[in-house]
Amino acid sequence: MSWRESCAMDERVSFIADQRTGSWTMTELCERYEISRKTGYKWLDRYRLEGVAGLVERSHAARVHGRATPQNIVDAIVGLRRERPNWGPRKIVSKLEARQGDVEWPSASTAGEILKRAGLVCSRRVRRRAPPRMGQLTVPQRANHVWGMDHKGWIRLGDGSRAEPFTVTDGFSRYLISLSATGSTQHAECKPPLERAFREYGLPEVIRSDNGSPFASTGTTGLTALSVWWIKLGIRHERIDPGHPQQNGRHERFHLTLLEAMRPAPPTRAAQARRFAAFVRDYNEERPHESLGQRTPASVYQPSPRAMPRRLPEPDYPAGAAVRQVRSNGEIKWRGDFIHVCSALIGEAVAIEETEQGQWQVRFFDVPIGIIDQKTRKLRRGVSSAATHETEP
Repeated sequence: MSWRESCAMDERVSFIADQRTGSWTMTELCERYEISRKTGYKWLDRYRLEGVAGLVERSHAARVHGRATPQNIVDAIVGLRRERPNWGPRKIVSKLEARQGDVEWPSASTAGEILKRAGLVCSRRVRRRAPPRMGQLTVPQRANHVWGMDHKGWIRLGDGSRAEPFTVTDGFSRYLISLSATGSTQHAECKPPLERAFREYGLPEVIRSDNGSPFASTGTTGLTALSVWWIKLGIRHERIDPGHPQQNGRHERFHLTLLEAMRPAPPTRAAQARRFAAFVRDYNEERPHESLGQRTPASVYQPSPRAMPRRLPEPDYPAGAAVRQVRSNGEIKWRGDFIHVCSALIGEAVAIEETEQGQWQVRFFDVPIGIIDQKTRKLRRGVSSAATHETEP
């Protein structure tokens, strides 16, 4: 019979006390407490080894059970997590499967429990996000269909200088096209890495960015020297709505991952550049991506068939269009008036054509940049032509 259920701990203490008096034989004592001699000797042994603490009830769960993950599997999962502290269970299992396909690796949920028991997983705070409004944004259907680009927020380096990384990613394959340790958002710092990317990987069909410098301006046309260059290369520039970074969500999510290559801040710009170079190789070639079925971006991406031209083309406007050269002050002359168009287009030729609605539309290459208001004789914004393209809902 088992210990009386009133208080098992008190019964065990009392049993030990009675046994130490020497007034009872072991058989009599066990009969008195309604336990077997085996149980009585067990508690005497525990008391001799551990004192009163040895009388506390222990778990009856099996130390090892048939479904327990083998220790070598646990060690491999924990070891890779320590090696890659920013990787989650899915990436870890995927990478281990790629390394040793003949091993039966556990599910991602089991790997997560293993990491949790090892104290290597922290619960995340749930963030409430505004529902995205994707508007007329293009859905990437293939590699180089849409490139996203932006500046990651600046950090102060060890020598006191600033680094404001410039990033370019392919929206379809998540391939990291370019990562530069630039010091500002100026056009002069962004164009060289972009030019290298165009020469190495070819031209994308669409570039998506926010409305900040150097991608866009607050003027009527929204054009900058950089976006004018893209138009001449035959690249369509797609801008997200102001205050809606989720419309470039794939790229914004990448910036969270990029933090691991920026913390702690390196001593110099050159040191940051070296760290970025290692990060690019790892991100593209080693890191599994969940949205790619745990494949790496490099296994999905392929360069664009549209090569960077040696010379920029000139616009080919129809014979019926009125072509005007943008003057040094950003204006064109139209029907006796001077109309300010855009300073970024100084020296470029624009075309003015009458629409079916009787309006005078100004365009640069095939991109409409505004309507000449016949009353105010100023350029105003026209209707976007983005709806003619493949769009996100």
